[in-house]
Amino acid sequence: MDGDQWDTTVEEVDNHLPSSSSSQGAYELNGVGEDEWQMVARKGNQFVINDQPFYVNGFNTYWLMVFAADQSTRGKITEVFQQASSVGLTVCRTWAFNDGQWRALQKSPGVYDEDVFKLALDFVVSEAKKYKIRLILSLTNNWDAYGGKAQYVKWGKATGLNLTSDDDFFSHPTLRSYYKAHVKAVLNRVNTLTNITYKDDPTIFAWELMNEPRCTSDPSGDKLQSWITDMAVYVKSMDAKHLVEIGLEGFYGPSAPDRAQFNPNSYATQVGTDFIRNHQVLGVDFASVHIYADSWISQTISDSHIQFIKSWMEAHIEDAERYLGMPVVFAEFGVSSKDPGYNSSFRDTMINTVYKTLLNSTKRGGSGAGSLLWQIFPDGTDYMDDGYAIVLSKSPSTSNIISLHSARVAIFNSMCSWKCKWGCKKKNPLEAFFYHDDL
Repeated sequence: MDGDQWDTTVEEVDNHLPSSSSSQGAYELNGVGEDEWQMVARKGNQFVINDQPFYVNGFNTYWLMVFAADQSTRGKITEVFQQASSVGLTVCRTWAFNDGQWRALQKSPGVYDEDVFKLALDFVVSEAKKYKIRLILSLTNNWDAYGGKAQYVKWGKATGLNLTSDDDFFSHPTLRSYYKAHVKAVLNRVNTLTNITYKDDPTIFAWELMNEPRCTSDPSGDKLQSWITDMAVYVKSMDAKHLVEIGLEGFYGPSAPDRAQFNPNSYATQVGTDFIRNHQVLGVDFASVHIYADSWISQTISDSHIQFIKSWMEAHIEDAERYLGMPVVFAEFGVSSKDPGYNSSFRDTMINTVYKTLLNSTKRGGSGAGSLLWQIFPDGTDYMDDGYAIVLSKSPSTSNIISLHSARVAIFNSMCSWKCKWGCKKKNPLEAFFYHDDL
């Protein structure tokens, strides 16, 4: 696409975007007004709102609750929602847990700090709605940060339980009961700012069982499968309205040996997860996949990363269609500025690759339902940067790529009915914009 075509296309997009206001962000979702803020649902392999398709362009900012707990940093939550909304991002994934750590939400099993609930998580949910951003709330962590399964094991040991591994989190009945109590506390929480119970709040897009669950002590995958089966049904029994996802990275396991070729390395097959089998569990509504070529293949930036990303995504989109019949969200993807050979041009190429692969699925009504960047930061939070932070005000080229993809997604969501899908190839002035291969 040459410069003139590009400018004309972007101008056409601007002219066709629904009206916006600073308080509601750049792109209204399917023309959703304040009185029509409806739950996201699933219909086959697509998300829908009011029976209209809802494709996701979103982001991660995991630390929102911790920042909101402190008056001096609470304004950063508003800033990040405002900035994300201004480039059309509509879904944010963040933590709804902080177990036994600094500014803990859950101080000990079933014991909560009301101030953190009220000043932090209630505020995050309330503030997200103001900017028409929906939340995927993760309920605990595989990793030690913010407590996670290791903290549950510590709590169990403190009561005299004989626990030998952090993976006992998945199998010990007492630790399962601790986790279920946390689920119950969060889902039944009445937001003190909105007076809406979390399990009834359309601002929440989905519940995530755990961030990146792994169970390396059982490469067969049976232990983790049992836990997922128990917890997905438990969450659904308490909240049948919201969608549920597991939080997996997407590694193929023993049940699909022919798919192991798509794993980034041989170790990925041994971490106790099993993408297809795990997502066939009753109560799981959509699949999650993460994308970290720089962590999984080689830290040094290489064109092979781009090839991996494309094949990794296409394999999971195909599986979601062929075996699962559900949407798949690429719930974390990014590249670290600390990687040898990193430059912002490579990051832009990587993001474009993810977006283009998703659009190729969307065009044919496929299962590729959206993606969430890891991660968007507001100004002045550099000290939290793990290398993956994108500060939109300092990254104009990246912001433009995100905005363009948001525009494509928003126009499609608002123009096509459920029965249409991309497959109908509905004629409109923006057809070239939707179908043009060059980004």
